[in-house]
Amino acid sequence: MQNTCNGAAAQTWKLAVSGSGYTLTAAHSSKCAGVRDASTSAGKPVEQQSCSSTATQVWKLTQVSGDTYQVVNGNGAKCLNVKDSSKAAGALVQQNSCDSVTSKKWTLTASGTVPTDPPTDPTDPPTDPTDPPTDPTDPPGSWPTANGSQAVSSTISVTGTYDGGMKRLYGSGDLGSDGQSESQPPMLRLADGATLQNVILGAPAADGVHCDGTCTLKNVWWEDVGEDAATFRGSSSSTVRTVEGGGARKAADKVFQHNGAGTLIIKNFQVQDFGKLVRSCGNCSTQYARHIQVLDTVVTAPGDTLVGINTNYGDTARFSGITIHGDSGRDIDICTKYRGTTSGEPTKIGTGADGTHCLYTSSDIRYAD
Repeated sequence: MQNTCNGAAAQTWKLAVSGSGYTLTAAHSSKCAGVRDASTSAGKPVEQQSCSSTATQVWKLTQVSGDTYQVVNGNGAKCLNVKDSSKAAGALVQQNSCDSVTSKKWTLTASGTVPTDPPTDPTDPPTDPTDPPTDPTDPPGSWPTANGSQAVSSTISVTGTYDGGMKRLYGSGDLGSDGQSESQPPMLRLADGATLQNVILGAPAADGVHCDGTCTLKNVWWEDVGEDAATFRGSSSSTVRTVEGGGARKAADKVFQHNGAGTLIIKNFQVQDFGKLVRSCGNCSTQYARHIQVLDTVVTAPGDTLVGINTNYGDTARFSGITIHGDSGRDIDICTKYRGTTSGEPTKIGTGADGTHCLYTSSDIRYAD
């Protein structure tokens, strides 16, 4: 809640860099500011929580003017706000959609040993987007160590939540191929509403993971992508699939294949040595408008393109907090546009931001060569 400022420890917050944002740690309790239940919904309370560095405890600072900032949550991209724009002591603090109202603007004032100058958003490069500065202290993230290995000879069907305990799963028998055939069965098939978490997929991984509707992939790692890391299906335009945390590497073609209708959100992810991070199906027999968001993601070259979309079907791709390593030649396209089809091959028609389908600005992309 908001209170009259008095300089007490309970009103002092320490900022620490976390990915493309900051954690806000209360000086008196060493707990972090986060959104209740990790919600992305407007109106959810912001509270102190045990620190975990999850996206709901990471905040971006967007400068309004001088020492005044909007504080934007890394999970739902909503702004820290005083409920009902109240000026009263004791009014609750929550997240809401970002706009220009004053209750969503916060002045950062140094206290004690806190640095005099408030931090700037680490995702903001100089005005000239061609050669943003190199940040040698921000290398690609490390990869987890497997807690044992398990052979999988037939597809694992998941309803509810499957927690792999960070064990490495690898294909054997019918799942023992690491080729590019799209007729391969998946290692895991997620029913509508299912969650897959804390899993490492080794090699071979057959056709990775299939999601048949709304699903969540949380802290899932692909050590050597086979045909695709994951394929997303479903015909409802309201379907939302979320990939949170984790990473993928060694993808000769695609990492994620978006074949269904609706939205795919990728956040706090890392990808290395890949063709495309996401491709909206270019020649599926049934086509949909597909929407893709890539947020707070670390990219390491080589790679071809982050997202490929079909503009003729109304696809969109949004990007924020992207950090790219090892691409001094700027060879990785951020957004590639195609004219999709229901048969034959799609036609590439261009690349780059356009304000309609490929949605990002220079401040959304940072190069750390």
